[in-house]
Amino acid sequence: MAEDTFTSPVTGVPNPHISRVDVLGVGVSIVDMDAAITEIGRWIDEGEHHYVCVTGVHGVMESQKDPELLAIHNRSGMTIPDGMPMVWAGRHAGFENIDRVSGPDLMPLLCERGGPRGWRHFFYGGAEGVPEMLAAKLAERVRHLAVVGTHSPPFRALTSEEEDEIIDMINASRADIVWVGLSTPKQERWMARMAGRLDAAAILGVGAAFDFHSGGLKRAPMWMQRSGLEWLYRMMKEPRRLARRYLTNNPRFVWSILRRRPRPMS
Repeated sequence: MAEDTFTSPVTGVPNPHISRVDVLGVGVSIVDMDAAITEIGRWIDEGEHHYVCVTGVHGVMESQKDPELLAIHNRSGMTIPDGMPMVWAGRHAGFENIDRVSGPDLMPLLCERGGPRGWRHFFYGGAEGVPEMLAAKLAERVRHLAVVGTHSPPFRALTSEEEDEIIDMINASRADIVWVGLSTPKQERWMARMAGRLDAAAILGVGAAFDFHSGGLKRAPMWMQRSGLEWLYRMMKEPRRLARRYLTNNPRFVWSILRRRPRPMS
């Protein structure tokens, strides 16, 4: 079962600003794009520190067999609805104001909102050269984008000394926002470990957004995104990596959600 209150991993104080819907125990935040960006801006302005899980069916289903991952989702500052099934679940529970907030859509919009305000961005993750390419592509699109650092970690587990060096590097950059592209559940675990050690107001796990915006992957057509079929497009593009995930998790999600309907979470 998910926890009934959602607390800051840094302060332990419940976050009263964002309601959640219980989707198989995962508390998905009731937000749309503007509400999510506004909330992150509030953290920066008021000196709060949180991480953000960008979660769809894959994250919810992985949490069913991993209590630690479930707890990480439910301790986040926000667990935003990445995918139409999360939106449909929220609306089924009576929250008409919920809408899709995908990582690839959030990234440029949050960068644009923060440009005039001087928000500082650090990009962590992706293969070698990807975060640098991502930063360059976003800088072409976003005026006054303040990129204060990039880093592509090795694919192996980091030593404690390496993690300490990365923390020092990010903190020295004075980043307000740290973008993390490590895929689920690796990025969620990393953010939870970093909570309380990084000075940034917001740590956001956005996965494939690094590859989309650096030019490594092409996104599904908008009609597939809005109809809940982006998973099918991605599976066709990367069948060896994604077919097992989607063909296992998606039917399990439908069956499970029919047995345990989404409901408001206090």
